[in-house]
Amino acid sequence: MKISLGPLLYYWPRDAIFSFYDAIAATPVDLVYLGETVCSRRHELRLSDWLELAARLQGAGKEVVLSTQVLLESGADLAIMHKIASNGNFSVEANDMGAVRCLAGKVPFVAGPHLNVYNLPTLQWMASLGASRWVMPLEMKRADLAVLQQGRPAGLQTEVFAYGRMPLAYSARCFTARHRNLPKDDCRFSCIDHPDGLMLNTREHEEFLVLNGTQTQSARVYNLVDALDDMRALGVDVVRLSPQAQHTTEVIEVFHAARTQTLAPQEALARLQPLMPDQGCNGYWHGRPGLEQIVQAEPESVVQA
Repeated sequence: MKISLGPLLYYWPRDAIFSFYDAIAATPVDLVYLGETVCSRRHELRLSDWLELAARLQGAGKEVVLSTQVLLESGADLAIMHKIASNGNFSVEANDMGAVRCLAGKVPFVAGPHLNVYNLPTLQWMASLGASRWVMPLEMKRADLAVLQQGRPAGLQTEVFAYGRMPLAYSARCFTARHRNLPKDDCRFSCIDHPDGLMLNTREHEEFLVLNGTQTQSARVYNLVDALDDMRALGVDVVRLSPQAQHTTEVIEVFHAARTQTLAPQEALARLQPLMPDQGCNGYWHGRPGLEQIVQAEPESVVQA
């Protein structure tokens, strides 16, 4: 089982991004996804910069995949997507059907988690278009994944989002700008001030969601480190971790220790607690509401924080 680092979902300063990936090059992560998937107004790095980072990481022995934007809103967005699809050097993760169309029948691609692949006919269709790997939708439960694993096409790899705040929705509106009473076209790049997103609380002061520009994330951190053995038994090929502003390299090390069984599942879970930016959750994996934290016990119990 391999470990991947998903695309950076936040807007960080240019130097911080380069320093971050220099540190990632020295970790045991196997695959690295690069590129802007959330908002095209984020211009600290251009496509040429992402390609430079890709070359550096490839030189460090990492498999690099370029990710396309999830929600395309302009001709410029479309042009960048075409450039990524035709880059000729690195694999591509297609995060919308436009990218799939550009890649289909030409080069193998990764079917991203936002393509809504929930059943075998869709999975088989993606494989027929040239998908070499698919990423399970975040809200899919383990039992449904088991069904797809039994019937997935030969040669198609499966990747599961296993750590990080979950990207739940995308919008044409920028919620971070709206928080500052700014229009989207004059957002003043507000999200660069929130390296792990902007927390949204309910009226009862409960942490509910995280605003990340045009993206809405879960407030809690999805964490399946204690399910790695189960995933291995299901035939999962890759587990995906999502970058965070602090402790990402340490999180990778814990997952690496768990996959090599140097750490027991519950010990790995305990090691991650102080490294997480918020409370953990794993409800979706167990077919429960996503914010729940299921504790593996006999019988299985649910802890509602």
